[in-house]
Amino acid sequence: MAETHVLFVEDDDVIREATQLALERDGFAVTAVPDGLLGLEAFRADRPDIALLDVMVPGLDGVSLCRRIRDESTVPVIMLSARADSIDVVLGLEAGADDYVTKPFDGAVLVARIRAVLRRFGHASGPAGDGGPAGRQEQGGALTFGDLEVDTEGMEVRRAGTPVSLTPTEMRLLLEFSSAPGTVLSRDKLLDRVWDYGWGGDTRVVDVHVQRLRTKIGQDRIETVRGFGYKLKA
Repeated sequence: MAETHVLFVEDDDVIREATQLALERDGFAVTAVPDGLLGLEAFRADRPDIALLDVMVPGLDGVSLCRRIRDESTVPVIMLSARADSIDVVLGLEAGADDYVTKPFDGAVLVARIRAVLRRFGHASGPAGDGGPAGRQEQGGALTFGDLEVDTEGMEVRRAGTPVSLTPTEMRLLLEFSSAPGTVLSRDKLLDRVWDYGWGGDTRVVDVHVQRLRTKIGQDRIETVRGFGYKLKA
């Protein structure tokens, strides 16, 4: 089996070298570069399986690099930020990142988060458990909610007949909502099911992804239930 290829963009030499060694010990192939411009070149040349981007890197900052990557690919992106309460976290998620890790981080924690992201990207065929979505089932595994059509077999989404491009994380989020239309799903439950955060996590990840999903499928399609979570309008 081919090694998982990680692109790691970090300008701190000590962190970059130590993290690269730690990832390689865990079986990853790593391309590590010190600035965003080199990161963009490496991404285009190597087409890695996942990108780890520090927010504050020279040349092209991590948020801008994430946007450039997202313009070209749905490859998973994890942002690295020095402050958990930084606006950079939200900016990174809004730019298309799938997750973030706060520095300083433990190598084992980073590896676990990478593997969690890769698991859900490798299994974007729908939420596990109760036999699949329970919306209005059409021929071929398609579910319809107003002008929204979700093909749970072909992993395609259309709005008013027009294809909608979703990242794998956005697709998994939509599949969770479409599996229980009209049912309120808490942020913690979504973190567990979509992000594999069995231990809990930062709910900003959910909120930003819901906002991104709304811009693609319709602002009023996912309703906020204040104090509880979100639900898909059937």
